[in-house]
This record gives sequence, structure tokens and C-alpha cells, in this order.
Amino acid sequence: MADNPDMTLPSPSPELRQQALAALLQPDPQQKVLLAHTLYAHAATLSIANQLHIAAPAGLPGCPARPELRSHLDVPKRSAYTPAGLAALIHAVTHIEFNAINLALDAAWRFDGMPRDYYLDWLRVATEEAQHFSLLRTQLQAMGYDYGDFPAHTGLWDMTHKTAGDVLARMALVPRTLEARGLDATPAMQAKLRKVATPDALAAVGILDIILRDEIGHVAIGNHWYRHLCSERGLDPIRTYSKLAAAYGAPRLKGPFNLDARRAAGFDEAELALLGI
Repeated sequence: MADNPDMTLPSPSPELRQQALAALLQPDPQQKVLLAHTLYAHAATLSIANQLHIAAPAGLPGCPARPELRSHLDVPKRSAYTPAGLAALIHAVTHIEFNAINLALDAAWRFDGMPRDYYLDWLRVATEEAQHFSLLRTQLQAMGYDYGDFPAHTGLWDMTHKTAGDVLARMALVPRTLEARGLDATPAMQAKLRKVATPDALAAVGILDIILRDEIGHVAIGNHWYRHLCSERGLDPIRTYSKLAAAYGAPRLKGPFNLDARRAAGFDEAELALLGI
């Protein structure tokens, strides 16, 4: 979709970050997907405001009325060996990918003074997350369900809100921490789905292959800009990460870890050693 030449910009503004904010505020999932793809397709033609004097509006991020959002402790656990349980598992990943669109759009609009490539990187992430969401939603629909049919939790956006005031903290604790956990969790989820072994479960395994491949690149983008900011501010990346994780209450990382994927995403051996492996 991102290369469709017939797409038009979602509003008259030629400014990239305002467009990203408009997409972030869009509550309808299909429209948000369309806006993410369209924005990335036109990104090279858009100006980027060095200082964007817009206070964070109410209603961030734009979300549909469903799914019902709960604490992660209140989301029911179901067996993936039942049709509804398998759908609930796929729905949980679909919700993560919907949140990931919002995370990327928020990174693109919120922070002033970054190089142009920073904004283009996060728009690329947004369009890839939109593709992931669409693949998963299509799979849910093929099973007789849709996005919104099961309750979901807000964990990813909570850290986005905490780090809204500092791009360094955002890069450290969202892509390099929360999204990197997905690199670790995906192989175990795929193994579970292979045991279920129904056509729907195996289709989900294939979608997760695509997601894992792309997420390595997304975490690498977070690593790149985190190190860029540490260098710019004269900070040691490892010591700074420990301080930020403590200051912002980042979750403690638990294994097993997907070390190959983490290395491919740009974590060095000193960082991996701190995981306690």
C-alpha cells in the first residue's frame, strides 16, 4: 500500500510531524493504517518543522471504542487449543501491533530538533507496524472474529506516556526495552502455535515470521537513535540506560532471550552480558 501512487495526503498540511499527529489521533484502525501508509509514501515530499509548537492534544492516542482496555492482570487467559482461545492469542498480538503504530507515530511527531532521518525512520516503522496489524486482523476475520472482540491491556502506551518529555528516555525504554521483549517472546509463541498445528495457528506462525524480521529493524532504529543521543549529550550508553530504567520504572527483563535477534538489532556484547545470561 505504501507505494500506491494514487494515494493523497490526509490533509492540506505539507508538514510531516503535523501529519503524523493527525494519524496518531485517528481512532478508526483502518483509517489509521491508511494514514500511516500514505504518510510514509509521501514523506520525501514533506517539510519537517524544527520546532513544532503544538501541545499534546487530548485523546492521544486515537483508539476505537473496542477493545475494552484493562490492566494486564485482568485480561483472561485462554487455551490456544480452543478456537476462541487461539483467536484471543492472535487478538493480543494484533493489539500490540495497533499500539506499535501509535508508538511510531508518536515518536515522529512529538520530539523537536532531531535529524530528518529520525522522522523518516519512525514513519517507516509506522507503515510496517500497520502492515503487521492488517495481516493479523485479516487472519482474525478469517477465523470469524475481529479486532475489538476480546479485552486488551495498555502496557505499551503507559511507558510512551512516561517518556513523553525526553526523546533519549523514549528511545531507551520503548524500542530498546518493551519492543525488544517481542524479539524474545516471538519464538516461544511460534512454538506454541506449531503445537496447536491447526491451519489458523500455522498461518499465524507465518505472520509472526514477518513481524520478527521487521521488529529486528525497528529495535535497531531505536538502538541507533539512542546511541546518537548519548553521543550528542556525552553520555555512556550502558550507565545511562541503567539510570533511565530505574528512573522511569522500566520492567525488569527476564529470559529466555533471543540473542541472535538482539545482536541483529544492534545490542553489543556488553549490553547482552547485563541481561544475566
